[in-house]
Amino acid sequence: MAKKHRYLFSFLSGILMSIAFPFSGSLIPIIFVAWIPLLLVEDSILNNNYRSSKVLIHAYLTFFVFNLGSTWWVWNASLGGASLAIILNSLLMTIAFYCFHLTKKYIGKKEGYISLPIYWIAFEHFHHNWEMSWTWLSMGNYFSIVPSWVQWYSYTGILGGTLWILVINLLIYRIIQNVYFKKESWRIQTPLIWIAGIFLLVPLIISLSMYYTYEEESRPLEVVVLQPNIDPYNEKFVAGGLENQLKKLVELADSKVTSNTGLIVAPETAISASFFEQELTQLPFFHYLTREKKRLHDIPWYIGASTMHIYPKKHSRASFPLNSGPGFIEHYNTSVLINEDNIPSFVHKSKLVPGAEIVPFSDIFPFLEDWSIQSGGPSGSLGVEKEPMLLKTNKFSFAPVICYESVYGEWVTGQCRKGAELICVATNDGWWGDTPGYKQHMNFSRLRAIENRRSVVRSANTGISCFINQRGDVLQPTKWWVSASIRQEVNLNSKQTFYTRYGNILGRSLGFVSVLLLLFTFVKRFKKKYIRN
Repeated sequence: MAKKHRYLFSFLSGILMSIAFPFSGSLIPIIFVAWIPLLLVEDSILNNNYRSSKVLIHAYLTFFVFNLGSTWWVWNASLGGASLAIILNSLLMTIAFYCFHLTKKYIGKKEGYISLPIYWIAFEHFHHNWEMSWTWLSMGNYFSIVPSWVQWYSYTGILGGTLWILVINLLIYRIIQNVYFKKESWRIQTPLIWIAGIFLLVPLIISLSMYYTYEEESRPLEVVVLQPNIDPYNEKFVAGGLENQLKKLVELADSKVTSNTGLIVAPETAISASFFEQELTQLPFFHYLTREKKRLHDIPWYIGASTMHIYPKKHSRASFPLNSGPGFIEHYNTSVLINEDNIPSFVHKSKLVPGAEIVPFSDIFPFLEDWSIQSGGPSGSLGVEKEPMLLKTNKFSFAPVICYESVYGEWVTGQCRKGAELICVATNDGWWGDTPGYKQHMNFSRLRAIENRRSVVRSANTGISCFINQRGDVLQPTKWWVSASIRQEVNLNSKQTFYTRYGNILGRSLGFVSVLLLLFTFVKRFKKKYIRN
């Protein structure tokens, strides 16, 4: 393969990955062939004994185009954050692909092709569990807009979708390679074609059967969702704006609440003025909310807030000394439940956005917090919970999920494992503008519904707010950038799926295997180098 063709094919793979991704093209079936041009490039480099560094260059081009084409909209919120996310995520994807190339080169082609799903699933699992995580582009997220295809996520989580994509790509790649590059006849490919067809259709048929036969247990709960539509850049956080914003929420609730309503859900940071958690019950806006709550049948409110807590000594790396005296203060992005008895409960967002809400690795290098603040970055890391937490009314428990947390399947599963009967997502997607971002984000919640067989209630400040049933179907989606309130009966569920009970077995298992495989690859590499010398 000529040099220009290698670059063309690398670029083509990135384009195919992008246009297949939800709302960057949404041509989902293309993902089953999108990896093939890059695989052909890698094979050409290996067969011609070119330096392995060429694989790094071509893979980086593919994944940079993919990241840019699918998540360019992050620039609307932060140019620096978007640039870092796209550059770093492309590099991490490249490293995972490069590990596959090394295994193929030093152990063997057959072992190499088997290693690709192993390394990639291990990479995605790792990427969900460190402080620079950017899980948006996990391969299993492709199917968020076709939930009827992946009902078996209740067993595998999204990494099952990643495995499905890579296996089909490898099988079709092998057929194309045999016919067009090795000049074999189509007739010889019959076994491979059958295998590819089985791997493609059997999971799809199983999923469609699960989708059309699944029935929710009838445990109805009427929920009202509020979408105040407050501009996060020019309106939401201005001085003195809290009173009017809360009045708007109450008016929206008043238009939909009935005596049968069991929960009112408002978006992330709907209480936009920061307050000390210890003082909430003494604050004027709390008295206003509880007074209006009593008028509205004393229904529990779940609402997002920016909160603070004072500790006598340093509580975590997010603790900063008070300027006014002894003690430490922590800031949080918080879920607040005002229950039937007006007793507030707090759960803090724990999956934080790198750069915007957390300074990565500052627990290891504490000076990074001060450096970030002095450089004009965020005012230090936010505090987090040590483990997944629930909120409980007098009648049921639910998983409070704030914004970015809804992309973390295993985190939400941890909440359901502890007894959450419902998933409530509070978010503010207005930072990204009218781009694919907020649409992608909403659809990822459909996968959380399938994984745990839990209804999802989603309140988004500027949209899309909606209800999602346990099959992943979206009900009553609101329009973007309008005020709205919606009411729906959803079913509670306390039964645990296989994935809820056991978590990400696929990621943990293949993560362990990938380490052993990589070590074996390097042993073979150094052994060959030693023999040559």
